[in-house]
Amino acid sequence: MSDKPKVKVLVVDDEPDIVDLLSYNLKKEGYEVESAQDGIKAVKIAAKFNPDVILLDIMMPQQDGVETCRQLREIPELKNTFIIFLTARSEEYSEVAAFDVGADDYITKPIKPRALMSRIAALFRRESKKEQELSQIKIKDLTIDRTSYTIDKSGKIITLPKKEFELLYFLAKNPNMVFSRDDLLQNIWGADVFVLARTVDVHIRKVREKIGDDYITTVKGVGYKFDLN
Repeated sequence: MSDKPKVKVLVVDDEPDIVDLLSYNLKKEGYEVESAQDGIKAVKIAAKFNPDVILLDIMMPQQDGVETCRQLREIPELKNTFIIFLTARSEEYSEVAAFDVGADDYITKPIKPRALMSRIAALFRRESKKEQELSQIKIKDLTIDRTSYTIDKSGKIITLPKKEFELLYFLAKNPNMVFSRDDLLQNIWGADVFVLARTVDVHIRKVREKIGDDYITTVKGVGYKFDLN
């Protein structure tokens, strides 16, 4: 990492011991680290620090991690920032809520530092592969632009959150092919990230709300496809 700018990581947790543990291990791996102990401070710091990765606790005073993530995703400069939730909560609704607001990964406590470093590295590997893909797809009346994460629909510009965009992009570059929820989870979130199948349904619904119902078709009992008909 010495020959290029350090990857910046923001650690957000209200437990000082966890912040210290993660910060120590991240710095040892060569990352530049900042920290915050609540969600409100995290948003302010992130806007200035512009981190590449945010490790975000869910249960925090003043403002929880889900609301914090929602606010972070509204900052244009952070559209490509990886957000990984770190939480002691394992309920399904917490996980769905996390991915619903734009999380890239969800890890339950206690945190194993070496495993966490591997998960961070895996996110960057997947992103590197995606950058080699076509920057733009023109299909039906849509122009899907990977560089800006925007959709041009007959002259109207629509901006999608990262995972919603990636889901649409993947289906559009494979038109008329049907993909199961598991297929989409593997290709969008990756094999090393455990995500509930319901998360795919939530993201599909949100994409449809923004671009219309005429593009992604549900194939009952099988999955979804981008329909050219």
